[in-house]
Amino acid sequence: MALDPRIKAVGFDMDGTFMRTRVDYVRLSNCVVEEFISRGAPREMFEGVHYKMDLDEGYRWLEEHGMAESKEEIKKAIADRANEIEIEHADIAKPFPGAIELVNRLRSMGYKTGILTRGSRYYATTILGAYDLLGLFDGIVARDDYDEETDAKPAAIALTHLGEAMGGIPPEDILYVGDGVTDYMTAARAGSPFIALTSGRTDAELWKSQVSEFLMREPHPGYSPGNLVIMDSIADILDIL
Repeated sequence: MALDPRIKAVGFDMDGTFMRTRVDYVRLSNCVVEEFISRGAPREMFEGVHYKMDLDEGYRWLEEHGMAESKEEIKKAIADRANEIEIEHADIAKPFPGAIELVNRLRSMGYKTGILTRGSRYYATTILGAYDLLGLFDGIVARDDYDEETDAKPAAIALTHLGEAMGGIPPEDILYVGDGVTDYMTAARAGSPFIALTSGRTDAELWKSQVSEFLMREPHPGYSPGNLVIMDSIADILDIL
């Protein structure tokens, strides 16, 4: 396997892909749920979903119950709490082996490089800045750079924003690398090639099942479980350059 010649840039998810981090995703999701429950939303409405879906369900509930005016206040409260949870263990974050070498190799070959994360801008710049890595990337797009409800992963426009940040590269010319199905959903919706990593919380079997479930609900031409590229770590991409 080699990189498709049409690829002009490589974008990376951050947590579990480029950086080995420790984020309490259960607490992160709970901070969303508890905020809506405090406004009267039923707890059972959020069972079995996750952060982004929790937000969507909560905002929908506000609209249905005539409480849309409190949306911005709730957004800020959730964002403030999410930032606290994300940054809590920032001191132990570190790049995965081979990550820095890969980005330097890509840049020496003329590729643009970027980070697209659902972490906040403050969180992303803090942990990347701790290793003086901010200068390695032509563009960094975090969840709060745009309207999180409409523009953050897994929305296709998230990769459009990354392409703009890297100098105006269309999503179909960006290889996106991630460790979770949200990353895949973003790439498929944007028409971007994708590499799946098992360095986060998704092993090969889970990757296949989650991608299959997603594509059954939402087919995308050219994307199938059969052509999913799965690698163990970001360092493995060096072998195809």
